[in-house]
Amino acid sequence: QVHLAESGGGLVQAGGSLRLSCEASGRIFMINLMAWYRQAPGKQRELVASATSGSMKNYADSVKGRFTISRDNAKNAVFLEMNSLKTEDTAVYYCYADARSFQPGIGSGGRLEVWGQGTLVTVSS
Repeated sequence: QVHLAESGGGLVQAGGSLRLSCEASGRIFMINLMAWYRQAPGKQRELVASATSGSMKNYADSVKGRFTISRDNAKNAVFLEMNSLKTEDTAVYYCYADARSFQPGIGSGGRLEVWGQGTLVTVSS
């Protein structure tokens, strides 16, 4: 019912920048929280940054001051601006949404937790 499409990953040298984008589509009533997670090879998936519809933001300590999350609520989109990238930022980055589906004639439907397919970010030394 709700689909997340990510873009913006790629290869960048250490110290460089990348911008990830994620847009939700489908029968959406509202999206409360959108976030970026990442998973490096051999490691568990971890939260990178999150943003509520009310613009409350949260960052992992490892990215504070370097990454910025932002949302475009009108487009059901979330972005991650990544600066001063380090080799340890190399991972597959996943978009996540905590949403409610839209039910015709009713409005708010059930809660949905949706993941994107992931986009690879590789930071070379």
